Amino acid sequence: MSEETILTNARLVFPDRVETGTLVVRDGLIAEVSTGCSAAPGAIDLQEDHLIPGVVDVHTDNLERQVMPRSMARWPSVSAFLSHDSQVAAAGVTTVLDALCLGDLGFDESRLRTARDGVRDLGALTEAGVLKTDHLLHLRCELPAKDMLPMLEEYHNHPLLRMVSLMDHTPGVGQYIDPARYRAMRVKGGGVPEAVERRMAELTAQREVVGIPNRRALLALFEGRDVPLATHDDWDAEIVARNAADGILISEFPVNIEAARAARAHGMAVIAGAPNLVRGGSHSGNVSVAELAREGLVDIIASDYVPPAMIEAAWKLAAVAGMDLPSAVATITDNPARSLGLLDRGRIAPGLRADLVHVQEFGDMPVVRQVWRGGARIA
Repeated sequence: MSEETILTNARLVFPDRVETGTLVVRDGLIAEVSTGCSAAPGAIDLQEDHLIPGVVDVHTDNLERQVMPRSMARWPSVSAFLSHDSQVAAAGVTTVLDALCLGDLGFDESRLRTARDGVRDLGALTEAGVLKTDHLLHLRCELPAKDMLPMLEEYHNHPLLRMVSLMDHTPGVGQYIDPARYRAMRVKGGGVPEAVERRMAELTAQREVVGIPNRRALLALFEGRDVPLATHDDWDAEIVARNAADGILISEFPVNIEAARAARAHGMAVIAGAPNLVRGGSHSGNVSVAELAREGLVDIIASDYVPPAMIEAAWKLAAVAGMDLPSAVATITDNPARSLGLLDRGRIAPGLRADLVHVQEFGDMPVVRQVWRGGARIA
């Protein structure tokens, strides 16, 4: 006998419109969508709240935050992963790419342990079927790190791998284009000024030796494969042009509007961070997402480090950038799903997976009330 759920009197957010209607879920899929309300026994009345597709988050560091909830207080890895899973599910995220860092530049070796534990736990917990949300793998590759390539060679064929990003956190480029800002950040974090200065010089020299060979090796590993490649923190048009020439189709968190414009000119999808939009600006002095959105330069919103910011960011896009709600919601649902080749989700349409989020508005704040993944209630 088929399992059926009827959600009615809902403001359904389609790719091109918002329409009050009824949605029928059967055997994990969206079976029917119709206008008007249903009087069927057992139908769930959403009282004219919004019903949107399940959120697809292509980049979150939230697992790292659960592993290290406080400095020097490392949490057991499986427990941390399950806490992360519950948090993203409660935020309406039904598909999440856990972003794990490969390679250390000498300031946070614990991230490598988090990556190894995370890959292991992802496989074991997925196989056991205990996760609420559909978890996939995003490998963040620190190109100037000497230990990046051996880790990538170990994980590049992982069956849950869905995205790879090329990073460069050397002072003087990318997110840290201003060396003075980088220096101040490290000293504030407890670094001795002389040691920080020495390490900055070492990293700049190391980038010249290691960065290009690592980049070539990474591109060779993924040549011809159906794994999207992204670059992280693009900072000028020349860098973007080189990335596009290498077949990289995604620009993740460009640090200024010039880089975002260049990415758009090369036909690259632009990923922006939800916390930037919700907070009203970048925590590290980079371009505001609102400014990018007003120029039409935001294709995908990622949680970065705050999963609950995803849906709030979509509502803010409509408010601060003049986007209609369907287009804004698409930045956290349909657009990221398509960028990953996950064509069975991200929209409200018959035949697609019943990944759905019930959103109630509290003033201008969207509040997640219920979440379904594959027709099963997860939050």
